[in-house]
Amino acid sequence: MTRTASLIRMDYGAASQSRDYDLVRRGIQFLSEGWVTQPDLDALARHLGLEATECQKLFKRWCGLSPKEFVQAITLDHARSMLSGAAPVLVASHEAGLSGGGRLHDLFVTWERMTPGDVKRQGAGLEMRFGFHATPFGEAVAVAAPRGLAALAFVNEDAGETRVETLDGLKHRWPFAHYEEDTSATAPDITAIFGSVGSMAQRPIRLVLIGTDWEVRVWDALLKIPMGRAVSYGDVAHQVCTRKASRAVGTAVGKNPISFVVPCHRVMRSDGGLGGYHWGLTRKKAIIGWEAGRILNQLRSP
Repeated sequence: MTRTASLIRMDYGAASQSRDYDLVRRGIQFLSEGWVTQPDLDALARHLGLEATECQKLFKRWCGLSPKEFVQAITLDHARSMLSGAAPVLVASHEAGLSGGGRLHDLFVTWERMTPGDVKRQGAGLEMRFGFHATPFGEAVAVAAPRGLAALAFVNEDAGETRVETLDGLKHRWPFAHYEEDTSATAPDITAIFGSVGSMAQRPIRLVLIGTDWEVRVWDALLKIPMGRAVSYGDVAHQVCTRKASRAVGTAVGKNPISFVVPCHRVMRSDGGLGGYHWGLTRKKAIIGWEAGRILNQLRSP
């Protein structure tokens, strides 16, 4: 597929994607809060103001799962089952050849950090391009530095956040950089990240990370977590230095500037609880369920 065709595919139905995510987001919240009672399809459809058939098709179209399968994928029991018996998941996945280009994660990512000079200048002299885009998880803003993608953040509508506030939250990392809105500059990365399975293999994403040595080490560890797996903060701490650093890991995870691509959503509490998520727990549940759907679909394929 040509780059132009890929961008057209991304633009096509962008409004529909945004509507779908809003409905699925509300549906996930409904199912998550009442999963113990196992609400049926009719109850969910009534809650969303949809016909039952349309509701079923929406979930199938969005992630390949029925509402029943979806709620099973995002409950805490699912998170606990991913964590059980596999303490050093990062180590195991690395030894199994799942890190880098060969990992189960469908994103092929390379990264570098900002130079010490860039960090010292706090972005002075850097030209940063940004754009707002519809994604399967709501609207997001991407920021591109000269050498790669520097930031990706969802507009956290659950917290009443606006576009301006989301962008301002990213700008503080490079306060003296020059920012210019240029959606065409960030669209190729968005297409590659949220496109079809395997699209990243055809167009690798290059990341530019800015942070302390500790933060970058933690983010690098997150990049090694395969899709469909979850780790605890203690697991990440063990990989980076020692399990006793779990609290410091949690702080670094919370400062992750590139959502979804650097998969901080795959880090849970050691008891199987979801833990926190800068862009809202409903979105974290949605991403986990979406990834579970992709894994199931891959397993079902002949």
